[in-house]
Amino acid sequence: MTKIQETGDKVLANVERVIVGKHHEVRLALVALLCRGHLLIEDVPGTGKTVLAKAIARSLGCSFRRIQFTPDLLPSDVTGLSIYNQKTQEFEFRPGPIMSQVVLADEINRATPKTQSSLLECMEERQATIDGVTHPMPDPFLVIATQNPIEYEGTFALPEAQLDRFMLRIRLGYPQPIEEIVILDEQKRTHPLEELAEVLAAEDLRDLQRAVREIYVDPTVADYIVRIVNATRHHPDVYLGASPRGSIALYRAGQALAGLLGRDYVIPDDIKALAEPALAHRLIIKTSSTIHDVQSGQVVREILDATPIEGIRPTGGGPREVTPATPAATTATGT
Repeated sequence: MTKIQETGDKVLANVERVIVGKHHEVRLALVALLCRGHLLIEDVPGTGKTVLAKAIARSLGCSFRRIQFTPDLLPSDVTGLSIYNQKTQEFEFRPGPIMSQVVLADEINRATPKTQSSLLECMEERQATIDGVTHPMPDPFLVIATQNPIEYEGTFALPEAQLDRFMLRIRLGYPQPIEEIVILDEQKRTHPLEELAEVLAAEDLRDLQRAVREIYVDPTVADYIVRIVNATRHHPDVYLGASPRGSIALYRAGQALAGLLGRDYVIPDDIKALAEPALAHRLIIKTSSTIHDVQSGQVVREILDATPIEGIRPTGGGPREVTPATPAATTATGT
């Protein structure tokens, strides 16, 4: 697991040359990357959403395309289309920008629902069907989407089915004053993004993605995940809770976070750290609760406080010894 941690720290340090003071958020982005998941970055303008996506893409040895979503964007502008070649008298497929390893979908909520839906098959099945022909996506394949949650004029809210395709949703927020001074100093002459170098090859990334799947998850941790997700379906403020896809996302994300922290096993604290980014965007809050300003993130935090956990005490390379513990005893020792 040291390889996952060392490589993750290298990418993290490279991205943080551009994104200052957002260590936790950048690590969550790497979690989605290692899990072969997709990332939704939601925040107000100017907080670094697009810059973070570009910094991740430049740190990887992967092909990169950016799609600027606008109301007049067509599905064929995303997936590609077949064009008739008069010389050969045959139709030729011209791939769209989605056929790249890292795709930045900028301001995704500005496109019409018809165009947004063109991403559904690409993100989940990792393929696109155009004119009855199925075209596979490259490997690795990551969609990083950004959206502005404040400005609603001329936007189309992402449907629940689309939101459910994103493994994690993160928010960057404003930097601290001292961090903003560092940003000003670094951008005095040139933007640090222009000098960002590649630190991870595509083949190495695929190896890390396979290694993450081997990280151990104790049955009691899996049970803890299921109890958290099930609680979202019965919370009084929630109209529709997280689906089994949410459970899988939390399970996979826990493996990736454990690997980035240098462990070969998942502990309940990993799940608690990931529950809100992995589940909050999948919940639909009741209208009556929305009036009282109940937010999905608040609901997830309430569920975490109310759901008891059991301590996991790894004993080395063999089977894990599970011992009951109080909610405060969430640490693990060994390995």
